[in-house]
Amino acid sequence: MTDSLRSHYITDSDGLERLCGRLHRSSRLALDTEFVGEDTFVPRLELIQVATDEVVAAIDFPALHSQGKLDCFWEVICDPRIEKVLHAGRQDLELFTTYAGRVPTPFFDTQIAAAMVGYGAQVAYAHLVQRLHGTKLAKSHTFTNWSQRPLSREQLAYALEDVQFLLPIHDHLRSRLQKLGRHDWVREEFSRLEEAVGRRVEEPQERYRRIRGWDSLTPRAAAVLRELSAWREAEARKRNAPRGRVLRDEVLLQLARQRPTTREELRSVRGLHPFEIERHGETLLAVIRDASALPPSAWPAIPRERRPEPESAGLVELLQAVLKALAVEADMAPTLLATTADLQTLVEAARRREHPDLPLLSGWRRRLAGETLLGVLAGTIAVSVDPTTGALRLTPQDRV
Repeated sequence: MTDSLRSHYITDSDGLERLCGRLHRSSRLALDTEFVGEDTFVPRLELIQVATDEVVAAIDFPALHSQGKLDCFWEVICDPRIEKVLHAGRQDLELFTTYAGRVPTPFFDTQIAAAMVGYGAQVAYAHLVQRLHGTKLAKSHTFTNWSQRPLSREQLAYALEDVQFLLPIHDHLRSRLQKLGRHDWVREEFSRLEEAVGRRVEEPQERYRRIRGWDSLTPRAAAVLRELSAWREAEARKRNAPRGRVLRDEVLLQLARQRPTTREELRSVRGLHPFEIERHGETLLAVIRDASALPPSAWPAIPRERRPEPESAGLVELLQAVLKALAVEADMAPTLLATTADLQTLVEAARRREHPDLPLLSGWRRRLAGETLLGVLAGTIAVSVDPTTGALRLTPQDRV
């Protein structure tokens, strides 16, 4: 990015149309957003930052959204000829998908790519800028109120920094990926992220799985929780209010456990406000009644946590050591390959001769580490310690 780069603050449709004309001519865009998410169901988008090699701009979302003038911008970011470059971009992609109606592909997430080439898992944008560009970003507006107007020059300058360095970082990471032969790896990760973003606008009946403690319920109670959660999702969307402002997670759990059948029983549920009972009591009772009457075939399957056998704990620790050795060799954080829970699942599945659906056992992760770990569990790879270096040695074994 050159010193002559021009910056713009876009607040009207004419300015946006001129900007979009320039953006359309670029093969890639750096993107970021500023939003406020505490008071609404869908986070309230306040500012969109965008940059090419020639221009950097901040788009005042409320000003243009109220005029219904953002269609040309959604066309740009959904153009399949233009690569969208973001850092830790899941929330940005979710917002763009909400307003544009589809996931803006293709995209390149610099945080994911950085993890693939040795910069550590979940590296911060400011860290990459300082390491690769030598510039230390200011943090003076980290907790600024982006909904206030007018925005100050300092706020805009701070916001634009979030895209000003993305394209040079993109260049560097592409070069590193090419050198290491990991373009296919990062494309797999981007595909996984695209699927996750698409699922974010998920069917309401799957939202209950995000409620902590749902898997401690009986299957029938979990069915009630599922339907209550789906009702809350629809109600929160209708009110454009945070889910917790409709009913908190812990209240949903109590309703699912107790399954009240009368308003009097509803009043005994801790945390359920009398106003909500007055407003939605009959609806809640109907949801609980109908869900309780579902046949067992319609109940969710509850994942039951098995107590690890003593020998399993040792195997998990062995796999952790092997995984760490493979990650160090690949200059990659072990957590990017698998979690301890993944390894526990792998050990238990091997004992039962099952094939678990784990990221570790598909794509580049399987090639880099999964096959080796399976070999260790199967006894086709021996693990020993090099007496000179102290490093692990992995030796293929002939099976008779």
